[in-house]
Parts: sequence; structure tokens; C-alpha cells
Amino acid sequence: MNRSNRLFLFVVSVFVCLALIALSILGLTTPLQGVLAVPLQLVQGAVDGVVKGATGVVGGLVEMRDQEAYVADMERALAAFQEEIVELREVEHDYDRIAALLDYTRSRQNEEYLVADVIGRDISAFTRVIYLNRGARDGLTAGMPVVTEKGLLGRITQVSATASQVLLITDPVSAVNARLLNSRAEGSVLGQTGGGLRMEYIDLNASLQEGDTAVTSGLGGNFPEGIIIGQVTSIRQFEFELYQTAEVRSLNDFERLETVLVITNFQPVDLSVFEQAQ
Repeated sequence: MNRSNRLFLFVVSVFVCLALIALSILGLTTPLQGVLAVPLQLVQGAVDGVVKGATGVVGGLVEMRDQEAYVADMERALAAFQEEIVELREVEHDYDRIAALLDYTRSRQNEEYLVADVIGRDISAFTRVIYLNRGARDGLTAGMPVVTEKGLLGRITQVSATASQVLLITDPVSAVNARLLNSRAEGSVLGQTGGGLRMEYIDLNASLQEGDTAVTSGLGGNFPEGIIIGQVTSIRQFEFELYQTAEVRSLNDFERLETVLVITNFQPVDLSVFEQAQ
């Protein structure tokens, strides 16, 4: 296109624009604007719908992400809260257990105690021992009695620098000289293979009754006097036997022991020298 043609098109375009402006001022283009507005409004509505839809999707995604973050925060807070509840329950359990042991020590003020935790068990039909986290460094020696607020557990049989072994009274080789509080009858509480307790060698003339309490008698010098062993649950007596027998139930759960007391100021009496002299 040469220069003259371009100039002609420019002049025509200017003239058309001026004409349209003049017609618009005179109001003659209003019908044309109405006709053209319809498709433009349709296009604008479609565009607005697309924009609103996209905005809704983006807003939904943002809201979903915020909700997921909120749920994650709540889950972390719940986990922390549950962990705190467990810790508080453990503290409460420890407090109750130590408080009960402390009350027991106050009831027997002539004895000195050392608190120890159970760190191991060897519980079977033929062996019943526990292991404590206290040893020779803490002043423990073999023969010291071990108790809880519910009664006698046993006595220490072996000691290392930092630990000790306790033979439970339910062990089949255990024997504790005992006395019944009501009848004052004496006998020996022996551990049984199944983990129970049986008081044997009770005088035939003794008047026994269920519910009586068996305590250490102090005879033999292996345990202090008056420590609860358990309660009589049944009595057996046959004419051809020389002694009565009573089943005894300890109040301790020997398979769930956690914290115990060691009586540290009791020294067992060694009577073996007198047996050898005889």
C-alpha cells in the first residue's frame, strides 16, 4: 500500500470516528448500542461466571488447606494432652503408693526403712524372687526383710553393689515363723509350688477360725515380730495328723510389685552356731 492510500484510510477513519461521536451526541446510536449490548452482556456474564467459579474453587482449596492444618494442630494438641494425662496419672499413682508406704513406716517407728523399686522378677512354679534397684552401696545386706504397707514380702538373699535379690515368702523354699493374732497359735508359713501360702505345724488344740490374721512371731530371729503375713482362708484338720494346717492369703499381689520397703536396722540372728554345738 502506497503513501497516498494510507493517507486516504486515515482520513476516512477520522471522519467515521467524528461521525459516530456526533451521532452519539445526538442520541442516534442508542438503538445500535442496545443491539450490541446484548451479546456483550452475555459474554460478560459468561466471563463473570468463569471468574466466580475459579474464585470459588481457589477459595475452597484454601479453606480445605486451612481445615487440614487446623485438624493437624488439634491432633498434635490432643496427643500432647493425652501424654500429659498419662504422666499425671503415673504421678498420682506414685504419690498414693509412696503415701501408703509412708503411713506404714509411721506405724512402726522402731524400724528404719529404705525405699526400693522392683526392677526384675523371676516368678515361676518353682522359683519366686524379685530384684531391687538397691544394693551394697545403699547399705543393704543379705537377710534384711522386705515389706509393703500390706505386709511381708520376703527377705534379701543376695546383694551386689547396685542391686539385690529378694526371696519371696511364696517361694517353695521359704519358711516364716508365724503367730495367729486371735488364737495366738504358732506355726510356720511355708511357700507353695503354685505361689500360695500355708501355715503348718499348728497345735491340734488351738482354736482356729477363718479370717484370723497371721503375723511374724519373731521366733528364729529371721524376721521382726508383728509383721502381717496374711489372712486365714481355710483350715484343715485330720484325726491322724499331729498338727493343724491353715491356708493363708497375702494381701500383696506378688506379680505386680513396684515399690517396696527394706527394713535396714534389722539384723537376723544366726542360731546355726548353737545347732553345731549340739
